[in-house]
Amino acid sequence: MEKMKQQFTDLLKEQNAYKEALGLIQWDLRTKIPKNGMEQRAEVIGLLSEKIHQLSTSSQMKTYIDELKGKTNDAVLEKVIEKCEEDYLRSSKIPDHEFKEFVTLRSKSESVWQEAREKDDFSLLQPYLEQLVAYNKKFATYWGYETNKYNGLLDKYESGLTTSVLDEVFQKVKEALTALVKKIEQSEVEIDVDLLLHHFPKEDQEKFSLAILEKMGYDFQAGRLDETIHPFAIGINPQDVRVTTRYDEKDFRMAVFGTIHEGGHALYEQNISPELYQTPLASGTSMGIHESQSLFWENFVGRSEGFWQSHFDLFRSIAPAAFQSLDFTTFYQAINEVKPSFIRIEADELTYCLHIIIRYELEKDLIDGELEVKDLPEAWNQKMEDYLGIRPKNNKQGVLQDIHWSAGDFGYFPTYALGYMYAAQLHHQMKQELDLGTIIQSGDFAPIKEWMTKHVHQHGKMKKPLEIIRDVTGEGLNADHLIAYLTEKYSKIYQL
Repeated sequence: MEKMKQQFTDLLKEQNAYKEALGLIQWDLRTKIPKNGMEQRAEVIGLLSEKIHQLSTSSQMKTYIDELKGKTNDAVLEKVIEKCEEDYLRSSKIPDHEFKEFVTLRSKSESVWQEAREKDDFSLLQPYLEQLVAYNKKFATYWGYETNKYNGLLDKYESGLTTSVLDEVFQKVKEALTALVKKIEQSEVEIDVDLLLHHFPKEDQEKFSLAILEKMGYDFQAGRLDETIHPFAIGINPQDVRVTTRYDEKDFRMAVFGTIHEGGHALYEQNISPELYQTPLASGTSMGIHESQSLFWENFVGRSEGFWQSHFDLFRSIAPAAFQSLDFTTFYQAINEVKPSFIRIEADELTYCLHIIIRYELEKDLIDGELEVKDLPEAWNQKMEDYLGIRPKNNKQGVLQDIHWSAGDFGYFPTYALGYMYAAQLHHQMKQELDLGTIIQSGDFAPIKEWMTKHVHQHGKMKKPLEIIRDVTGEGLNADHLIAYLTEKYSKIYQL
């Protein structure tokens, strides 16, 4: 038995080594790679992904699962075996050659997306998206699903989540937020965002971003900050968790809030319990819980009045002269303006969920066969007009703005809104246990990081997403806390 445990551990280490190599290559693909190197890199990604797939579905893996399951008193090892079995059952349903083809296609599609976005030419990406949608439909069938094919994809990112649950909760959120937006449109409070749109050199934005990451508790000995088109955080392993951001010298908010957001993801990955290292459990338990961490830091901390009370002097010490005359109240209102916008990652925190609901409805229709890829731009523009009252002038503002579909990630988008709801629930509970307002205003975020590490980070995949939420808050998914938070905050700002 001990020999078999060691052999199982060695197999996991081999699998993890390939995953680390793949993660590093994917980071490079999105940050540093020369354009001419993309096609070859896609082939390498395909080969490495195929190897990982083969290891996770090998006869060796099946033997270790069968022989070790339920025969050890080690709680971590038992959970590792459970996770490996889950991965085995899912991955073994996809033929190796199809998986390699899919992963290679994804990598090529990402590079084409960058070109299509730059040229505002959806036709470049369309044939790749058509193939990716077809693969996702096929994989959902392989994995099996109840009621709706899209459920097979949802389960990959948020175990147990179904379209029936999402349809109900999203309808509730959509009705509440659209009503609140209409009230704000009728408010007599005028917010001048132009006061923020002064030239802010990239190198100075980076100084402020680095300072905030450090105050959040991000470990620079286990990570770094880089620049990219579409910001992301990536955990190569818990000792190497990288953050990226995007700078706009005409609008510093892009980099500041983007960095805080990705920093929230990174804190999760950096603070997983060491006993889970080199196992499949050494990562976030789901994309929804992951998003709860990034959105908690970005919105509940980074956009709060207390945060800017404690960081306004630091900001002005780095910011150009044009920002020095801004008074605090004007500044705080401006960074919290509610105004429907085209770009999701630039959206205010109130309308953000509407962006996600639009994407959810579109990709569900694509997978269900009710919408064809060629009709996606028009369908996108119409929903933007219906839900946000604005219509994109081009596809760069619309359907080409996100990388996710070009990466084949269908079923992923709902987790952004789900994570926002989780974040609101965690925020509500944290306020019961900590003097959160005082902590944020002090600028010492250590108690927040410690609370999150205790309740969320350290567990990795040892707990399921709803298990974490129930253990921490005593309830399941509940959108009421998010609606209450947004209503209270913006009623105060807009004097509703």
